[in-house]
Amino acid sequence: MRQAAFRARPKRRQPPKDDGTRSIIAANVLEREFDADGPNQKWVADFTYIWTAEGWLYVAAVIDLFSRRVVGWSMNDQITSQMVTDALIMVIWRRDRPQELLHHSDQGSQYTSEPFQRLMADHGITCSMSRSEMSGSSSWFAPADQTIRGII
Repeated sequence: MRQAAFRARPKRRQPPKDDGTRSIIAANVLEREFDADGPNQKWVADFTYIWTAEGWLYVAAVIDLFSRRVVGWSMNDQITSQMVTDALIMVIWRRDRPQELLHHSDQGSQYTSEPFQRLMADHGITCSMSRSEMSGSSSWFAPADQTIRGII
């Protein structure tokens, strides 16, 4: 190999791209208004990925903009709409049924999926979405992302 100038090339560890289809795309109702007057008024959601010895671990989280705390989460070895749905189910279960709630995320296929949108509609949650390449929720998810990466 040395004589032929061949070199080993390490395998790149890149997360998969989101090429899923979008069922429903909602308007950006949040409009970067990150202040909430009380709990359970505005939630932002996103997910991150962490490389582990067993492969990628995906973590979905929901943050309440009033307390700035993660109020719901879910982990899986695959990015699925069920993962973000489970995170929302956890926060609904923990916080009961909030009134006039705004849920903000990006336009990823997980958040635009029919089961996720149906869950929000069944609980009277207003959906808000940023463009997929410029999530307004990401600025609030970054501290949670760093905490999750530090724990795992």
